[in-house]
Amino acid sequence: MIILTPLKKFQFPVQAECISPDVFQGKDTAEIAKLPVYEGNKPKKLGDLFKIEEDGAETPSITINGDVSEVRRIGQGMKNGEIVINGNAGMHLGEKMAGGKITVNGDAGQWTGGSMKNGLIEVHGNAGDYLASPYRGISEGMRGGKIVVDGNVGSDSGCYMHGGLIKIKGSNTGQFLGFHMRDGIIHVEKDASTRVGTNMTGGKIIVSGKVEEVMPTFTIDNVKPKVKIDDTESAAGPFYVFLGDLAEKSTGKLFVSKANNPHLKTYEKYL
Repeated sequence: MIILTPLKKFQFPVQAECISPDVFQGKDTAEIAKLPVYEGNKPKKLGDLFKIEEDGAETPSITINGDVSEVRRIGQGMKNGEIVINGNAGMHLGEKMAGGKITVNGDAGQWTGGSMKNGLIEVHGNAGDYLASPYRGISEGMRGGKIVVDGNVGSDSGCYMHGGLIKIKGSNTGQFLGFHMRDGIIHVEKDASTRVGTNMTGGKIIVSGKVEEVMPTFTIDNVKPKVKIDDTESAAGPFYVFLGDLAEKSTGKLFVSKANNPHLKTYEKYL
């Protein structure tokens, strides 16, 4: 195991896609210290910014102790191994991740898990905007894997999602959750903000708490006693089942807790 500790509080963004089990594999601490990074617009070496130590433990592959909220692209494209961050993490964490596991014992920045393909990301705090979402102008978001956020998430999470599972355990989500979603599953254990599922064409969004609104381009279909999340877990209902977004002539499904949304009772007359 490699242990990284910041040598200072970072004032400028640090681009450090080299912090990955795949990159560190087969290298000793001296070689790892020479890996290139950028601090702001200045080229640096990883050893200029972090204390680098080696521990005999096999897992996790990399442990980061300290606040790295200004360090971006940790675990980018990683395929194997495990990263544990004991502090806050910066933008683009686990972007295009294809395997392995990342655990954040703190908050995570924007675009966490962007365009993720496989693996597991666990955030034991909050996550910023664009969770599992691609950059603007790109229509392929998360394709597989699993992201679990114990806290809240920002706006535009799960945009253009093509597969995988996102679980949000906090008290709220930002707007446009599942925007243009095509496949996959998003489970919100508590409340969701406005514009849930806008322009979705497939997949399912499950809200076990309260929704501020259901878009007018969704139509009620039925009521279900529970909803399957994955092969090991189901969400207890009953749930109103809405189909949409009809503006996209789609087959997406929005499951909304009946008990926690009495303001939606008026839809029952259409069943």
